[in-house]
Amino acid sequence: MATQDPKALAANAAKVYQEGDFENAARLYGEAASAFQAENNVLDAAEMKNNQSVAFLQNGDAHASFEATHGTAEIFLAAGDIRRTGMARSNEATALEVSGRLDEAVQIYRQAADDLEKAGEDQLRASVMQAIAGIQLRKGKIMEALLSMHIGLTGVKQPTLKQKILRGLLKLRAW
Repeated sequence: MATQDPKALAANAAKVYQEGDFENAARLYGEAASAFQAENNVLDAAEMKNNQSVAFLQNGDAHASFEATHGTAEIFLAAGDIRRTGMARSNEATALEVSGRLDEAVQIYRQAADDLEKAGEDQLRASVMQAIAGIQLRKGKIMEALLSMHIGLTGVKQPTLKQKILRGLLKLRAW
């Protein structure tokens, strides 16, 4: 049996994902990852595993989401792709968070935030810091959550209106 074109599989997976069929999208992203891997294209395979992770999470399967993305950050890091390293770590942390493994999630989120800062991805980093703050709030660590939000927003070069309002509110708080 001939190997399917990985780019066609990836495009089909993206289409199915956009239609909201997350179960089939996860399956198709997995097939695309395998097809890219068969071509020794480890970076695109890792990208597909991260897309699969997001689809699994959208389908309510945090364990499969974690399994799909686990290890992909190291692939991107070895290739020198700090942006995708940070995004992969963020996906892994999100799966851990949804699984209730909050301390592990915060640790990985922090690594993701560092990667995204190095990559100049201020908006993505702010989102990661917001996720950390959310976990801290759930754990009753209000001051730590405020500090995490403050840290996340300070690096944003072109803040959205919501971010500008949050910055203003955080300035009212005496550190």
